Amino acid sequence: MADSRSPALDLYAKVEDLLGVKEAAPTLYAHYFLFLQTHSFETLLDVGCGSGDFLRQMQGALEIPSAKGIDLSPLMVAKTREQGFEAQCMGVCEVEGSFDVITAVFDMLNYLDATQLKDFLACINTHLNAGGYFLCDTNTLYGFENVAVGAFIVDDEARFLTIDSDFEAGEYFSTFTLFEKEDACFRKSQENIKQYYHSPEVLAKLSGLELVAQEEVRLYGFEEADKTFFVFRKMQD
Repeated sequence: MADSRSPALDLYAKVEDLLGVKEAAPTLYAHYFLFLQTHSFETLLDVGCGSGDFLRQMQGALEIPSAKGIDLSPLMVAKTREQGFEAQCMGVCEVEGSFDVITAVFDMLNYLDATQLKDFLACINTHLNAGGYFLCDTNTLYGFENVAVGAFIVDDEARFLTIDSDFEAGEYFSTFTLFEKEDACFRKSQENIKQYYHSPEVLAKLSGLELVAQEEVRLYGFEEADKTFFVFRKMQD
């Protein structure tokens, strides 16, 4: 899989707390928890672990014997380590060993284009134990077209953030512009972030895994689901 490390990931890490992610996350995490609590497993790898909040909540509720994370943002890896978890700055194709459960939370797969997604899912399959589960979620087409597009402005005492975004032909384009206060001045950072819509049919086909569950998720109170939660299983040899 192509290496996706970029300054855009670290800029996102700086502003994640301004985006309402932590407020919406519990609703999404509940889908993961409700599935995992009914299954016995020893090892979990969270791909795109972010700040480690998902690992912390799952570990607190399920007491997983071995839970670790990976992320392409050094800032996010540092935050996960601060929460007491083993975490490394790498992609899933660089990981050693295999796991009973692999997760990719909060539309992580939408950051991969078609080629990257194919390679990513092949590596998931490689690092998943036979009989193991891959849990993930993606933005729905409705989520991209009706929730994510437009202009967004938010600030706190030290930061001012604007996001301008659009969705066309299955691709979501967003420009993050951040002003950070430094003494009497503000330092500007700007990065472009792109996401891609992937249909459930494409995910199932590329994964090479058995699709065992698919659930609609409404995080923001809209009429239609803005995310879909998936559970895939690697068949026993």
